[in-house]
Amino acid sequence: MSGTTLAAERAKFDALAGQWWDPDGPMKPLHRMNPLRTGWIADRLGGRDLTGKTILDVGCGAGLAAEAFARMGATVTGLDAAGAALAAARAHAEAGGLAIDYRQGGPEDLLAEGLRFDAVVALEVIEHVADRAQFCAALAALAKPGAPIFVSTLNRTARSFLFAKLGAEYLLRLLPVGTHDWRMFVTPGELGAALRPTGYRITELAGMSMSPTGQWRATRDLAVNYLAMARR
Repeated sequence: MSGTTLAAERAKFDALAGQWWDPDGPMKPLHRMNPLRTGWIADRLGGRDLTGKTILDVGCGAGLAAEAFARMGATVTGLDAAGAALAAARAHAEAGGLAIDYRQGGPEDLLAEGLRFDAVVALEVIEHVADRAQFCAALAALAKPGAPIFVSTLNRTARSFLFAKLGAEYLLRLLPVGTHDWRMFVTPGELGAALRPTGYRITELAGMSMSPTGQWRATRDLAVNYLAMARR
C-alpha cells in the first residue's frame, strides 16, 4: 500500500463511505465547499469548460470534486487509498453516466505507469498523509511539464483549532468527531517548503470562508481553510 497514507485515516473515511453523497450527512461541509474549490481551480485552468484537460484528483474520496470536474468536460482520474469510499465513487459515477477512472492507492502508485496530467489536485488530503514531503514529490512527478498543482487544506492556527476542530466537530457537529487532527494541519509556509524541493512554488493563495448560512466564498483570510496553486 502507499507509503504516504495512514491506515487509521483510510479506515476513518471508509467508515463514512455510505454517507458521502448525502448532502445533509457528515460530508455536508464538503458538499457546500465543493463548488468554490472546483470553480476556483477550473478558472485557473482556463474556465469552466475543461474539455481536453486531464485531471488527477488525489484523495478523491467518493468523488465530489472528481464528478464536478468530469461534468465540466475533463478526463478525470480519481485516486484514493480508501476502498469503500472508492466503491461509493464508482457507483455514484456510473449512476450519473460519468466515465471516471477510479484507482485505489497513493500517488506514488501511479508513477510506475508513467502517467502524467494537465493538473494534479489534492483537496483536503495533505493534512491526513504520513509523509508530507514524499506526498508533494509524488504530486509533482505526476504533473506534465508546466502543469499546476492545486491543494486545499487547513491552516494550523489558533482560529482553525477553535473553528475547524472544536467548533465543527464538537460544538456544531458539522463533522464527525475525530475527522481532523489539528497537529497535522499545514501552514502555507510549510506547504511551500514541502513543494520547494520539487521545483514548485506557490503562485496563488485564497482563503475559504463559510458564511452564517453555510455558503462558502473565496477571501483573503487564510487563517482556517485555504486553496493554493503551485507552478514551476
